[in-house]
Amino acid sequence: MSPQMELCDFYARMKVESVLPKTSSPSPLHFFANYETADVGQDILVISLSSALSSTYHHALMGKELLLEAGYKGQIEVIDSRTASLGLGVLVYKAAKMAEAHVPFAEIVEKIKCSIATSGTYFFLDTLENVIKGGRLDRVRGAVASVLNIKLLMKASEEGSVEIIEKIRGTQQALKRMISKVGESVHDFEKDVIAVAHSNCEERAREVLGQLLEKYPFRTVLFSNMGTVIGTYAGEGGVLIAY
Repeated sequence: MSPQMELCDFYARMKVESVLPKTSSPSPLHFFANYETADVGQDILVISLSSALSSTYHHALMGKELLLEAGYKGQIEVIDSRTASLGLGVLVYKAAKMAEAHVPFAEIVEKIKCSIATSGTYFFLDTLENVIKGGRLDRVRGAVASVLNIKLLMKASEEGSVEIIEKIRGTQQALKRMISKVGESVHDFEKDVIAVAHSNCEERAREVLGQLLEKYPFRTVLFSNMGTVIGTYAGEGGVLIAY
């Protein structure tokens, strides 16, 4: 089975199951084992999923301590991205580009920390079913919102949690509003990276990306699936925009 078919099967099963799939973060020993694969003295930069959403960041720090106790001589830095999905991917992309350009390690770390402070991640949910199953919205309120065709527009907060910023009636209106929010937040379209991710709705996401680029002249664009961990909570049909 191809990765795309597996992804479709994943979302199809979620629709009929009464509970969501279970997710868990990599253990400290998992991080330690991967750190040990680095060349002797090589610098290691870890940019983790938001600590407000997962224990991944803390486990990465624990793995770092194990590595240092084992006598590792290189530099290692663990950074809390305060975001998720392709919002995290934008930061990794920027760090990789700097590493390719042989920017000093300390400078990469500092620039990534600055990028976190100025970056943003917006989410659109097409369905509330997974939010209800995950206990983040009670079923009665969720049912009312679904009947009224209310869509949730959310963002990653400064602390890295997910907050609802608007409740909008209708999919197209919600997507248009999300595009506008990006335009209000970004100040240098030619230098900033824009990223669009989706939960098994590539056609919708590409339409959003097209509308986004018609309004704002971003030069560097990333496009991807959200991945099943984030997709578990977003549900099928979700779209994310990060910069």
